[in-house]
Amino acid sequence: MTKTTTPVHEEYQYLDLVREILETGERRPDRTGTGTISIFAPRPLKFKLNENGSPILPLLTTKRVFTRAVIAELLWFIQGNTSSHALSEAGVKIWDGNGSREFLDRVGLSHREEGDLGPVYGFQWRHFGADYVDAKTDYTGKGVDQLAHIIHKLRTDPYDRRMILSAWNPKDIPSMALPPCHMFAQFYVSYPQGQTGEGSTDEKPKGHLHCQLYQRSCDMGLGVPFNIASYALLTHMIAHVCELVPGSLTHVMGDAHVYLDHVDALKTQLEREPRPFPELEICREKGGSIDGWELGDFVIKGYDPHKSIAMKMSV
Repeated sequence: MTKTTTPVHEEYQYLDLVREILETGERRPDRTGTGTISIFAPRPLKFKLNENGSPILPLLTTKRVFTRAVIAELLWFIQGNTSSHALSEAGVKIWDGNGSREFLDRVGLSHREEGDLGPVYGFQWRHFGADYVDAKTDYTGKGVDQLAHIIHKLRTDPYDRRMILSAWNPKDIPSMALPPCHMFAQFYVSYPQGQTGEGSTDEKPKGHLHCQLYQRSCDMGLGVPFNIASYALLTHMIAHVCELVPGSLTHVMGDAHVYLDHVDALKTQLEREPRPFPELEICREKGGSIDGWELGDFVIKGYDPHKSIAMKMSV
C-alpha cells in the first residue's frame, strides 16, 4: 500500500526563517535606530503561483496582509508615480513617513516638496536613466521602460536571458528618499515536460512564467509578507498580459532581519497554523496592456487569515 504524505504548507518557509533569525541571528544596529536581529543570505523562499491551473496568490495567513495596500502600491509602481500623496489620498499611508517634511529634511532632500520621494521604484521601472526633476514632471518617452521591454521579450523571445527589472540605480540613490529594498527581479518562461515551445504543433504550448526576486534588506515582520504578495501579483499581471501561465515566485534575501520591537508580535505569529492560500481572479481580457489596471480588476477568493498583528513601521 502506497503511503501518501500531505505537502508541507509553503508558509512554513517564512515561519521557519523567522524562527531561525530569532534563535540564531546577530544583534545589529540599523539606520532607523530601532535595532535588529539579523542573518545574511538565508535559503530562498519559493511559492507556487498556480495549483492545477488555478491561480494562487501567496498571501500569508498567520496574520492578515493589507491586500488593498499591496495592490495600490504595485499599480503606483507600474504608473511610474513617485509621490506618496497619490497613495495617501487612496487611504494607503505606507509611504507617508518617508515622504514627510521631517524625513526629507533629515536625509538631505529639503529642496523637495513634501511627498516627493525622488526616483524610487516606479521611476526606475519605467524611466531608468532619465534625469529626475520632481514628482510632477511628465517623463513620457524618457529613459528605459524596463517593464515594457520585459513584456515585449516575453511575447517575442521567451527564451531570452535578459528579462531583468532593476530598481537599483547607483547614480540615483542619493536622490531617493529611500533606496530600494526589493531591488532586482528576473523573469523566466518554462514549458511543460515534453514541450519545447518550438517546432510545429497543433496548439502552441503554454509557457509558465517564473520570477526570482532579490531583496537586499528584508524586514521579516512587516515588509517581507507584503513583498511576497506584491511580486507574486506582478508576476500574475505580466503572465496575464503575455498570455502565460503563472508559474512560481522565488524570493532571495540579503540582510533578513527582525526589528527588536517586532519580536513579541512574531512570537505570537509563530504559534499560529497556516491556512490555505487564496485564489486570484483577474477580471480583464487576457493580453492587452500592463497599464491602466485598477483595484477592481483583482478578486481574491478564499482569503481566511488569522487576525492582524500590530507592528510598528521603523522609519
